[in-house]
Amino acid sequence: QVQLVESGGGSVQIGGSLNLSCAASGYTDSPRAMAWFRQAPGKEREGVAAIYTRNGFTIYADSVKGRFTMSQDNAKNAVYLSMNSLKPEDSAMYYCAAGGQFTLSSSRYDDWGQGTQVTVSS
Repeated sequence: QVQLVESGGGSVQIGGSLNLSCAASGYTDSPRAMAWFRQAPGKEREGVAAIYTRNGFTIYADSVKGRFTMSQDNAKNAVYLSMNSLKPEDSAMYYCAAGGQFTLSSSRYDDWGQGTQVTVSS
């Protein structure tokens, strides 16, 4: 039984920081790629960051590049998202995903967490 569990969401001031965590379990083979997605009400799901778990290489959406950093701890099958200089438009439900293809396209991911809410306000 594959399970992804996100944590670390909450409310933060504009310009503040949050750190999200995602713990994966139940895999016989570790996923090749893991990613963070977000979705705000009335908006489509957006790929935020992805990591190729074999070497730690990352890709980011232009909207978060330079502000967010994705990292991993393969020993724990965990990934993280460090979010800095947060803006109101970063407010969304953030989802952790795992799959076999390294991409920011949501359709390429098979397993999803239930999400953690991030709210950015003044």
